[in-house]
Amino acid sequence: MQLNQLLSRAFSILALSAAGLLAASASAQTQNYIELTPPQPSDTAGKVEVLEFFAYTCPHCKTMEPLVANWAKTLPDNVVVRPVPVAFNASMADLQRMYYTLESLDRLDLHNAFFRAIHDERKRLFDAKAMAAWAAEQGIDNQTFEGVFKSFGVNTKVSRANELAKAYKVEGTPTLAIGGRYVTSPSMNSSYEATITQAQALLDRVLKN
Repeated sequence: MQLNQLLSRAFSILALSAAGLLAASASAQTQNYIELTPPQPSDTAGKVEVLEFFAYTCPHCKTMEPLVANWAKTLPDNVVVRPVPVAFNASMADLQRMYYTLESLDRLDLHNAFFRAIHDERKRLFDAKAMAAWAAEQGIDNQTFEGVFKSFGVNTKVSRANELAKAYKVEGTPTLAIGGRYVTSPSMNSSYEATITQAQALLDRVLKN
């Protein structure tokens, strides 16, 4: 083969390689979810889990919460949506305990009310004392609240929430984890609604497989 033919073929190979790299780069830039390796197991036996990582101090979480709640109503019986409170520093641990205390007391009807108290009413509910006072205003016995808030069960759930946030590499909220395999969030999509649409597509993929 003549030298000019060899050079022509070499340039063609380089051009194809460069095009492939550019296409891969463009794909990565437009990726609106992350695939986890390895996949994470479900904590709910026999169920596909959708984990909703949130923080009470996050205004985006407050906005996204009703969308997730409405979406959850459309999901099949073998899928469960589990909110997971996230703490990015030690000062947020009491906010995690607040969610699990409401859950343990069967008062998750106050979940959105607590969001509103922080963001709409501008109440500074960031420590155990302030949270207990707010809970009392909602009709929860103070002694009962404090006993659950500091309980072994709530502390165990907080520890597990921290493990999950680390395993799913959660760096911001809100974040949705789908079936232990995929993670998506508004920061990866064009809107809150687009995030739900993407989460549904990922869930469909998990259920199909």
